[in-house]
Amino acid sequence: MKRFVIAITGASGVCYGKRLFDSLKSQSEVHVIVSDRGAELLNIELGIKPSYFEGENVTLHKATKINTSIASGSYKVDGMVIVPASMGTVGRVAAGVSGNLIERVADVMMKEKRKLIVVPREAPFSTIHLKNLLTLDQAGALILPASPGFYQGQNSVESLVDFVVARIMDQLGVEQDLMPPYDV
Repeated sequence: MKRFVIAITGASGVCYGKRLFDSLKSQSEVHVIVSDRGAELLNIELGIKPSYFEGENVTLHKATKINTSIASGSYKVDGMVIVPASMGTVGRVAAGVSGNLIERVADVMMKEKRKLIVVPREAPFSTIHLKNLLTLDQAGALILPASPGFYQGQNSVESLVDFVVARIMDQLGVEQDLMPPYDV
């Protein structure tokens, strides 16, 4: 069974993190970290609490508790997704600052050359945002903006979310049936 970390930070678009969790939890071991602002947005945008991310094969971690298994390079995980990724989180990870568990695990993923997917939901990007995203890309992270495509007839918010989550799952190497491959 593959093991993944999902981090939900304080950017709008927590629906992406929830949908990814819902898609992975039955087929993977999932560790979830929700920042304080991420928890606020879960309530504002979806009407749920971080406790939603509990269950079989799931561990919900406090963002303030850095001394935990997933913060160690010796604890092997198959990938981490920061979804949505706030620009504050992006900047701190790009600078190598580990002030919370999300930033520490992202740092570990990069130092161990493991898959780190960063899903920024900001628009527009400032020059500073772009430089931080470039720094993460150059350090080995994959930048996958929450930019859904429309070429397969997406006609609902759910189908737009599924488009992005399917791309994330494809990058994690996980089978998904949210979106078929594009076929002309």
